[in-house]
Amino acid sequence: QVQLVESGGGAVQAGGSLRVSCVASGRTFSNYAMGWFRQAPGKERESVAAISRSGGSTYYADSVKGRFTISRDNAKNTVYLQMNNLKPEDTAVYHCAARFGIIIATPEYAYWGQGTQVTVSS
Repeated sequence: QVQLVESGGGAVQAGGSLRVSCVASGRTFSNYAMGWFRQAPGKERESVAAISRSGGSTYYADSVKGRFTISRDNAKNTVYLQMNNLKPEDTAVYHCAARFGIIIATPEYAYWGQGTQVTVSS
């Protein structure tokens, strides 16, 4: 089992920045690709970004390219999502997820955190 705990969400005005973090425990973190997903009220969960086990490969949804950066620190068992130039449409609960093996963009991840709320006001 892998346990994931997100933190760092909050409320910010449009154009602002936030960094959300996800700490993993339970298994060897560097064996898992990590992803960030978000879900807004009344909408389906969508992929935001993903990162490979080593951090050498990343994926971004078109809606966040150039604004969000995913990174990981395997020594700290932590994955980050730096979000810049936030927009009201970025408002959602952000979840991190882990899967053993290669990076993918779709939600087929085995382990999920509870999520952290990000609210962007105009």
